[in-house]
Amino acid sequence: LIALLVLAVGLLGLALTQTMSLRYTKSAEQRTKAVTLANSILDSMRSNRTELSAYAVTEAEFSAVSASGGCDGSMAMNAAANLQRWMCEVRESLGPDATGSITLDGSTVGVRIRWNEETMTPLQGAGEVRVGTVL
Repeated sequence: LIALLVLAVGLLGLALTQTMSLRYTKSAEQRTKAVTLANSILDSMRSNRTELSAYAVTEAEFSAVSASGGCDGSMAMNAAANLQRWMCEVRESLGPDATGSITLDGSTVGVRIRWNEETMTPLQGAGEVRVGTVL
């Protein structure tokens, strides 16, 4: 009976470890997506340096973005279209509450992406990635 109790406690610990592993894996996946999205918009900006100022965006501008119907990849290849597609992809990949911002200071660019990590109570519900570079 004591051996059964020890085995039960051990199995409960193993189940908790598995649950936490799944949560942290989901968090790592979201962070990887956020870094990939930040780098993709930076690459678009590098290829279109003449329109850098058109890429500036604030988190408030994400309120009008909806990814429920998917993101249109057939738009024109200009700064405005790249930015709209990127904003849609942020929402589509990281959830409907995800936002981002792009700041420009001369040739220095900063990209910030934020999303809600509902399953990560120890992280207080928010995920954030910041990437900066000089173009």
